[in-house]
Amino acid sequence: MRARMAVSYSGISVELREVDLRNKPQAMLQVSPKATVPVLVLDDGSVLEESLDIMRWALAISDPDGWLTDLNEQSRSIAKDIIAENDGSFKQHLDQYKYADRFPELAVQETRRKGEEFLAKLDERLQQSRYLISDQPGFVDVAVFPFIRQFAYVDKAWFDATNFVHLQRWLQRQLDSRLFQMVMKKEPVWVAVE
Repeated sequence: MRARMAVSYSGISVELREVDLRNKPQAMLQVSPKATVPVLVLDDGSVLEESLDIMRWALAISDPDGWLTDLNEQSRSIAKDIIAENDGSFKQHLDQYKYADRFPELAVQETRRKGEEFLAKLDERLQQSRYLISDQPGFVDVAVFPFIRQFAYVDKAWFDATNFVHLQRWLQRQLDSRLFQMVMKKEPVWVAVE
C-alpha cells in the first residue's frame, strides 16, 4: 500500500497488476523469485522488490510537496528512526498479534503490549504536530500508516478505547485522505495473456 501511495502521490504512471497471492502468476515469479509484493519492473529491466525502495524511486522522480526534499537533517534522522522501528520490531509484533494462530506459544496480550510501545511513541510525537514530522503529511506518515492501520484493525474496538487519541486522529486523517481513497480502489486481478 505504501508503495502505491507514493507512486500515486508522485503522479508517475505505472502499469498496475493486481495479483492473487494464493495463485502467483509465473510472470511475477520470473522477475521476482522472492514472490512477494510489491514488485516494480523499471523500463531498464531492473526490479525493485521493497516498498521503501519503490517509494524512494517515485519521490526521486517527483516529490510535489517536498516529502523528502523539504526535510532538514534532524527530520531525516527522526524519520529514519521511526521507519526502522516500524519495519523492524513493530512489524514483528504486528505479525505476531495479527496472526496469533501462527504463534501459539505467544500470548496475544503480550504481543499487543509490545506493539503498543511503538504506538505510544507515535502518539507522543503527534502531540507536537498533526503528522509525524510536521503539520503536513509526508514520507514517514505514508511509510508507517499501513502497519498502524493493520495493528488498529486487529481489534478496532480495543484501539478506539485506548488513550492514543493523537494517533487515532492521525490514523483517521490517513484513512480519509484522497491519496488513500485513490489507492484503495479495487482493481481486477491481472491475468497474463498467452
